[in-house]
Amino acid sequence: MYKLFLLVGLLSVLNSSAQILPERERATFVNEILNDKFENILPDLMDRAEVDMWIVISREYNEDPVLRTMLPATWLNARRRTILVFSRNKEIDTLERLAVARYEVGESIDAAWFPEKEPEQWKALIEIIEERDPQKIALNSSKNYGLADGLVKTDSEEFLDHLPPTYKNRLVSGEDLAVGWIETRSQMEMEIYPQLVQITKNIIRKAFSKKVIIPGETTTEDLVWWMRQKVTDLGLETWFHPTVSIQRDEEALEDHVSAFSSNNEGKVIYTGDLLHCDFGITYLRLNTDCQQMAYVLKLGETEAPEFLQKTFEKGNQLQDILTENLKTGKTGNQILSESLDQATEAGLKPMIYTHPLGLYGHSAGTTIGMWDSQEGVPGSGEYPLNENTVYAIELNTSVFLEEWDQEIRIMLEEAGFWGENGFRYVNGRQEELILIPSE
Repeated sequence: MYKLFLLVGLLSVLNSSAQILPERERATFVNEILNDKFENILPDLMDRAEVDMWIVISREYNEDPVLRTMLPATWLNARRRTILVFSRNKEIDTLERLAVARYEVGESIDAAWFPEKEPEQWKALIEIIEERDPQKIALNSSKNYGLADGLVKTDSEEFLDHLPPTYKNRLVSGEDLAVGWIETRSQMEMEIYPQLVQITKNIIRKAFSKKVIIPGETTTEDLVWWMRQKVTDLGLETWFHPTVSIQRDEEALEDHVSAFSSNNEGKVIYTGDLLHCDFGITYLRLNTDCQQMAYVLKLGETEAPEFLQKTFEKGNQLQDILTENLKTGKTGNQILSESLDQATEAGLKPMIYTHPLGLYGHSAGTTIGMWDSQEGVPGSGEYPLNENTVYAIELNTSVFLEEWDQEIRIMLEEAGFWGENGFRYVNGRQEELILIPSE
């Protein structure tokens, strides 16, 4: 059934009548993806982490970030206290998916608590543990990843109060397992991901056009809110507030924080301006994160000045250096160091801050630099690069323009997939400045 949904998703999103999946069909698709990941991805992740039981505990409106990704489409939040138990038997290749919850948690997880027979929820959970006698029980606690640190203090204390002493020395951090679950993309997800990126780029292209921008009138803040409204009109969501910034002749380059901060009053856009946007959407539980650049043509111009286009190409050069250094098993800090060294040797002035992308925008996985941590990132930067993962290839390079007698910054961000066949962009990359006519 989901193949039909994919065809619907290919339709244009450049106008308000665009065909985005209706909510009911989205729910069906999300549940199919979730079930596929439970069946085909989670067993291998548990084996890789050497864990034979994973317990995820949450209460309503205070959900573990992992649990949020495991709920069926009709569950927008946990209900009361929701406990999920994943019990792996590698010898006979089985994975039980159990819910110790007051309500049924979708079709992919079996109900394992019946209050009419056993009123106490914690006791029902302990019985499941004792019956299966796991040697390693993973709980979501993590120093390095907030997304893997979802077990709250109260639930942890109550669980430990009820857990027999025999099992307390079998508890381990579920960090690797939680990160693996969040970072790993399924084949079904990768079939739809290019469409999400295309939707994102289509909205950017429409924003960076003469249909939206009137030089001398339109402000960067007008553009930001046009993008937000477009996403709402299409029935989608953004996971962060977009930004639009300007670089121009005779204006000094902003610092990095200012360049990515929203100016509530905005700046008026004029011809000859170099524009940059940072924008992403959320759809079918996946997220995009894209930065692109545009040039507002002056009267009589039909293309950007050659010196600007050549400068833009240096951003592509830095992307190539980074992606060529990706390798399964390397840590983010290793990739960062090698890439920065090579870029500097090539005469670039690089800054790399690439992050995992997927079920969350700033997702879990290895971190390849932060704009304020170019010497390496403690914790998440020491995690290895794994296959079947998506990253926001986010970076910039600063270039001195003699024509403007100042430095400018080429800032780019594209979704990229790392798999057994190496690296590929999820839906291409920007290789030329977007041109905005002034008439």
